[in-house]
Amino acid sequence: MTAHATSPIAQHGLSFVQLRAFGPLAPLLEQPGLRDILVQVRDGRGEVWVDVGQGVQHLDRLAPAPSQIADLARSMVEQGGRSLDELHPYANVRLGSGIRVHAVLAPLVPEAAALSIRVPRPERPDYRKLVRAGLCEPAVALMLYEAVRTKKNLLLTGATGSGKTTLLAALLDEVPSNERIVSLEDVRELKLRHPHHLALEARLANAEGRGAVSVDVLLAETLRMRPDRIVVGECRGPELVTLMAALNTGHDGGAGTLHASTLDDVPARLEALGLLAGLSREALARQAASAFQYVVHLEREGQRHRISAVGALELNDAHTLQVHTIHRGAARGS
Repeated sequence: MTAHATSPIAQHGLSFVQLRAFGPLAPLLEQPGLRDILVQVRDGRGEVWVDVGQGVQHLDRLAPAPSQIADLARSMVEQGGRSLDELHPYANVRLGSGIRVHAVLAPLVPEAAALSIRVPRPERPDYRKLVRAGLCEPAVALMLYEAVRTKKNLLLTGATGSGKTTLLAALLDEVPSNERIVSLEDVRELKLRHPHHLALEARLANAEGRGAVSVDVLLAETLRMRPDRIVVGECRGPELVTLMAALNTGHDGGAGTLHASTLDDVPARLEALGLLAGLSREALARQAASAFQYVVHLEREGQRHRISAVGALELNDAHTLQVHTIHRGAARGS
């Protein structure tokens, strides 16, 4: 049986079994511009919200029963190769070619279950198309292109949905074809056209609490895989310290992403992660300032991603971290 070219199966790389796991949510995957599907239970009634680029909107026509939402959550997580039950009441899995499903069961949520489904763009816009669509000014686009080609280390920051992964993939596709890229993610999202890309994905523990492989562990193994470029999809824990150590010992041209509200918030976010890994503010500052040459901050405006600022990390007089602004984009609406 062949899937129609515009069906969710073809568009998102889902198997028929995976598509069935979406139940009444499956038709939503055909909606143009879909970015998120959010499902929850409130006052005994199921609610479905979607984001097609204009913020979340409530769908009155869909109101699955609480028990059905819990069943959907278990089914999706099972299709992602993990379990969702009383012992494992939350999970994050990847389905198809990059749909990310996060599920939580009660009592961690007030009623039944909650689903947060992130749907990637079916197309993979290249760097030039992103720039033409309003990503940034030509001078900034050229600066970042040259940074990639000359093996500068990049840290991409922004809020959820700001386009960090999209821009990271587009920039990595500009890496020369004779270089080997090894990427590491909790849930694999990076999709590259680059001919020599090895994608590694972390693994949670099984039902017996065994077999977990963290991003930090994978990163240590990556150093033995002859990488030309090391990329961490999202720095959220000890892997930040390992990545900075790798970038400071000759693995140039690497990159990572980090959640941050503004460019000015980046030093504090890095310090918080450094403290979790046992680094003092001063030690973190020295590592980060030498590890990353550029910090690129993104924001989302409707369906468009834009670079709002570019900066460089540096030490201040107190030997702690600060960010120097290299470029500040035009204000919203200007």
